[in-house]
Amino acid sequence: MVHKILIGFIAFLHLYFLYFEMFAWTTKGPKIFRKFPRELFEPTKPMAANQGLYNGFLAAGLIWSLFITDVVWQTNVSLFFLGCVSIAGLYGAFSVEKKIFYIQTMPALITIALILFS
Repeated sequence: MVHKILIGFIAFLHLYFLYFEMFAWTTKGPKIFRKFPRELFEPTKPMAANQGLYNGFLAAGLIWSLFITDVVWQTNVSLFFLGCVSIAGLYGAFSVEKKIFYIQTMPALITIALILFS
């Protein structure tokens, strides 16, 4: 049950990322990414929206996994999407900002461990 709550939390995070990157990039972005030059938010708006769309797909996959009744399929789908979240978070941590590791990768890795070792 704990891993389902964590999956729901991670899905919620990615729905927030979708909202932020697709709809609030130019308004909230400069407040969150202070090191990123302010004048680049508008020109990078399409790129951010594309990233938001991918985050929406990750959220959709995680939410879908919560509705699968077959335990084996639910486990496999959950692990696949949590793995995708982990890899995306690792890439973001190395290429953008280290705190992405703690916000995105760690919850996914903890949930993967709970699924595999419980």
